[in-house]
Amino acid sequence: MNFAVVIPTYNEAQNIPPLVEAILGLPQGFHLFVVDDNSPDGSGELAEELVHVYPGRITVLHRPGKLGLGSAYRLGFRKALECGALAIAQMDADFSHPPEKLSELADALENYDVAMGSRYVSGGAVDHHWPLWRKGLSAFGNWYARTILGIPIRDVTGGFRLWRREVLLNMPFQHSNSQGYVFQVEMAYLAYRLGYRIREIPFYFADRHHGKSKMSLRIQVEAAYKVWQIRFAYTSLQLAKIKP
Repeated sequence: MNFAVVIPTYNEAQNIPPLVEAILGLPQGFHLFVVDDNSPDGSGELAEELVHVYPGRITVLHRPGKLGLGSAYRLGFRKALECGALAIAQMDADFSHPPEKLSELADALENYDVAMGSRYVSGGAVDHHWPLWRKGLSAFGNWYARTILGIPIRDVTGGFRLWRREVLLNMPFQHSNSQGYVFQVEMAYLAYRLGYRIREIPFYFADRHHGKSKMSLRIQVEAAYKVWQIRFAYTSLQLAKIKP
């Protein structure tokens, strides 16, 4: 396969069918890796049904419970790499990341190593229905992480990205224990520290179509202190690619 998309799910039964249809209708011929954490609403079983609707296009990875976003992506990345994917995307299942933008991210890989959907470059935005406190919290989280880590990426906490295969093979992401959106921060920092060419693509971050947000106070607290751990954990990495 050339392009793969890793999509973690937990109670996303209403979003999965239209999302799958939208992504598999794109010209790049994406293969989906759905990582389901034993969703009570049957998201995993529904994804299995879609395997028969789109034969050879979907792989469903079942986990026994809610084990965290970071570990879901680590599993999905590893399986996609094992299957030979040349580029691997990550995105939410709730339509906050517009599936049609995947094609633009794929085009960017012609000249870059990583394409990141960005809310905070020119042309990007967050949902205009968000209350002021939520917009402020998101903007502050990005500023906080960028400042501590000293990186120029504008949307360092975002989770809408497409990676070249060799980038993931060179990054020690499997040794990470970060969960929540701090996993996104860690991955962005690793890519920057290793000197990969990164392109930020503006997009409009819409509020989820159905279901409830997975953001919690625990995730926010983890991110606040984990950013400091990330800064000091990779001090030996140089701004050059390491060997796989």
